[in-house]
Amino acid sequence: MRAFAGYLVLLLATPLAALAVILPANVYRAQGIAAPDCDGPLQVLIFALPAVLIYGAGAFVAYRARRRVHRILSLLCLIVALATFSNIAAATQELYRNAAAGDCAG
Repeated sequence: MRAFAGYLVLLLATPLAALAVILPANVYRAQGIAAPDCDGPLQVLIFALPAVLIYGAGAFVAYRARRRVHRILSLLCLIVALATFSNIAAATQELYRNAAAGDCAG
């Protein structure tokens, strides 16, 4: 029953993880406009931090189960968590780029 609950949490968190990976760090640059995005990384972090926590914990718990199926699930969770973490890094870099340029001083 505990394994089913864990799989259910991972399944329900899939749209959250998809949004965390797909959302761009700078919406304007994604549209081809050379403008700073002064919202900061909040639009990415709202989805990305819970996804990293859920899938990181899922990777750890599934790896400790020591079965082949659980190890494969652990690898998939780790891939999702790392992809989400790379988007967090891009959003943070965008924040520092805007702060260094002084574009969003308000």
